Amino acid sequence: MTDTTTAPTGQQDRASDAGYTDRWAGQPAPRDAAGWIARAQEVADILSVDAVARDRANATPHQEVALLKASGLVTLLGPVQHGGAGETWDTAYRVIRTVARGDGSIGQVLGYHYLWAWAARLVATEEQIAAVEELYTTNAFVFGGAVNPRDSDLTIREEGDDLVFTGRKSFSTGGQISDLTVLEGVLDGTETHIFAIVPTDQPGIVFADDWDSLGQRLTESGSVEIRDVRVPWAAAAGFVDRTFQPLVYNTLNVPTIQLVFANFYLGIAQGALETASAYTRTSTRAWPYGGDNKQHASEEWYLLEGYGELQSKLWADEALLDAAGAEISAVLHAPREELTERRRGEIAVRIAAGKLRTVDDGLEVATKIFELTGARASASSVGLDISWRNLRTHSLHDPIAYKKREVGEYVLLNQIPAPSWYT
Repeated sequence: MTDTTTAPTGQQDRASDAGYTDRWAGQPAPRDAAGWIARAQEVADILSVDAVARDRANATPHQEVALLKASGLVTLLGPVQHGGAGETWDTAYRVIRTVARGDGSIGQVLGYHYLWAWAARLVATEEQIAAVEELYTTNAFVFGGAVNPRDSDLTIREEGDDLVFTGRKSFSTGGQISDLTVLEGVLDGTETHIFAIVPTDQPGIVFADDWDSLGQRLTESGSVEIRDVRVPWAAAAGFVDRTFQPLVYNTLNVPTIQLVFANFYLGIAQGALETASAYTRTSTRAWPYGGDNKQHASEEWYLLEGYGELQSKLWADEALLDAAGAEISAVLHAPREELTERRRGEIAVRIAAGKLRTVDDGLEVATKIFELTGARASASSVGLDISWRNLRTHSLHDPIAYKKREVGEYVLLNQIPAPSWYT
């Protein structure tokens, strides 16, 4: 499923080149978390080379997804017996963050894929989990999801032993670059929500190709029409004899993906600071009218202060996200029956705190770097605008004020957030 044409000798790998997937040909897969994070950094390095040009082109990222598949990152959470890495969510969060340093859009695509690849474990039966994980891991399939809760639910009608999904979703991240799509709807005449995983390439799934946002432009997050997509009742996730048995574990989907968000936000901010500091070292000119003139911009006291302050905030955010990642990873990989409502709520609060800090600090980084690099760095060819556009766009996913309230209610009232589509 990947193009393995050889790139010209001496040419630096770029995500838009057809030959980059040869990079890992014949190499063994990484054996531990550190190895996979290093692999993610290799992917980020490739993505960063032509990130500006690809963002401007706003083309469907087929090559970028081929890169994720060739690198092995797509099956990071997949079972070892089917060729996956068998890694934990703790590692997955760091991988998402690392990839986002090179390209925030592709970090988001990968993060959403991990969430939807885990959807079977969140709600399905043991038999369904085994079948889904073998399917996607063996084939290195990428997931998308038509599950935007701000839209009306898809409608589901029963026809004998089948369920038929119909409706429209205004966002479906992964869209045309996915192999499998997660659907969610409500059964006619009931309040029963049903998830199902279906092949993306079928006549009943029609993408509008209308994603044209300010940022995260390569995430394929446009709208989709679901037109009579038929699913056997047996494929309804978590249903036995057409009855669902709920667990607290089922509600982990939201805190899990909220921490996905925070990690690719942090990766975007880290990539922005790396790009800006490289520009300052090589291109920013010292200011000659300050009375304490320096030969090089890297000696300017206010630049040193600015970079020091921003880096300190990102280091603090990273520590907070790593702690939250370790907490939720422990329960995601524990027996599903063990999770309590209280523990789930405490983890959700910690993730809310991490997200709100990363949004505020990330937007500050994405804005402040223009002051630290100078007027010439505002040129379109430099591309410093990408990080702000990406962060500003996705951080509007749900109001950050409500995350602050969740943390405040926990601190003042010892209340945990009630599970919802956003908490």
